[in-house]
Amino acid sequence: MTKSTKTILCAIFSSMFILSISAVAEEQVQTIDREDFDPLVDIEVTVEIKKIRCFDKLDKQLNILPYNLAPFPKREYIDEDSDPDFYLKIFINNEEFTSETWGETKYIYSPDFSATLNVPDDQEFVDITIQLWDSNDDGDVLCDIGNEEEDVDVIYSIITGHWTGEDQINDPSGYGRLNGCDDGSIYIRDKDCELWFDIFQNDFDNDKIPYWTEVNVYGTDPEIDNTGEDTDNDSIPIEWEWKWDYDPLVADNHKNIDPEGDSINNYEEYLTSQWYSDPYRKDIFIELDQMEESPQGEKSIFPEGAKELLYTAYDRQNIVYHLDDGKWEDTGSEMLPFDDDTTWWDTNGIYQQYFLHGNPNNWRRGVFHYGILIYHFDGPPGITFRANSFMVASQGLEAKADNRFFERDEVYASCYMHETGHTLDFWPIPGHSSFGSSPFRLGWWLNRPYKSCMNYGYMYYTVDYSDGSRPIRDYNDWTRMDLSYFEREWG
Repeated sequence: MTKSTKTILCAIFSSMFILSISAVAEEQVQTIDREDFDPLVDIEVTVEIKKIRCFDKLDKQLNILPYNLAPFPKREYIDEDSDPDFYLKIFINNEEFTSETWGETKYIYSPDFSATLNVPDDQEFVDITIQLWDSNDDGDVLCDIGNEEEDVDVIYSIITGHWTGEDQINDPSGYGRLNGCDDGSIYIRDKDCELWFDIFQNDFDNDKIPYWTEVNVYGTDPEIDNTGEDTDNDSIPIEWEWKWDYDPLVADNHKNIDPEGDSINNYEEYLTSQWYSDPYRKDIFIELDQMEESPQGEKSIFPEGAKELLYTAYDRQNIVYHLDDGKWEDTGSEMLPFDDDTTWWDTNGIYQQYFLHGNPNNWRRGVFHYGILIYHFDGPPGITFRANSFMVASQGLEAKADNRFFERDEVYASCYMHETGHTLDFWPIPGHSSFGSSPFRLGWWLNRPYKSCMNYGYMYYTVDYSDGSRPIRDYNDWTRMDLSYFEREWG
């Protein structure tokens, strides 16, 4: 055999050996890529819809004429002729799921709709798209729940149980909450809505923490429910720290952590998590106590429509409004005994008995504002009596609602929002004096640029704070509010 022939044969055998090694390596890579990320279950991913709200609202303060005098009021709406007929489309790995249609309703708090798909156990990522539609005879319309686009795309990881994309942890509107106003369309007619949702997968031990994370990150047993465990002894259980991407194996000083600066620390965020708080998005909590019916049948009940106006005003600004009105599980709201004449001197007793319940260290003191609805007060329809507390009087508000220029829901909501503003440390407040309380006074006209319910010239028909967009005598209330002010002690 010649030397050249030997060389050729060596080259051939070397090539075959290299190809053989490459094949083995490729097979090993494919084996790794095809790892079953949860061998205990056949993985199914579920998208669950929690609630849907449209931002249908008249921003009367933006009209040229005040009160209800504008011939063409500026209004955000989904359907001009009726309330929306909502339905959902959810795409999981391009497979479409469509909900029923909820006819002529602006607010859906129990949609009872979810979409579930069996996904490959060896592929980490799942593509998900959420769309909200309004059904119309002349063509269905895609509503805006996104930032740049109307719909929302996210990518769910079956190894972490988290999703990223157009909604994610530390998102301005919140994790699992979509806001069509995130594109800056708060005062633009853009079919804006908010939608709350969750994404999860089936889990053998039902603690919601994926198998892969338990085995490879936490070192916990994927066959044992770890709910409630606090391995690092920082007073926050593992399931909350997992959801919000904290390390449950390393202690954090959660009582001094407040990422979004809403004066609700992480420990308090955990206590309020059942009510959809978010440690990375601003929340405001208010306890509403109302008064029992009078012997003559006079009621002091906050109108449901007024509550919706308040939710919309705050929520579209991504300061999510939580009103404990007695409907929550584990509510703190109560009905006060009827009193035909509540005085300033009565307020402290009400506060101590029905808010703090005799406990000055009650944890709700550091989370909730306290706004009560009484029957009668010998003074204005609303007053603030502590840094965190105020009251409004139904008798005075009903008298305002009898004015043909006002509407009842707006009267209640505007007054309640005004008094809440005093617990947010707004100052200065143009038009907040007798000098600006009436169109027959000069101050009323001088302070028109400040289009806020804090301004007496806009009170009782405006359910909003000013955005500061006018060049003079105006303030952006939404950026200057002090969400920690309510924790001060005065009154």
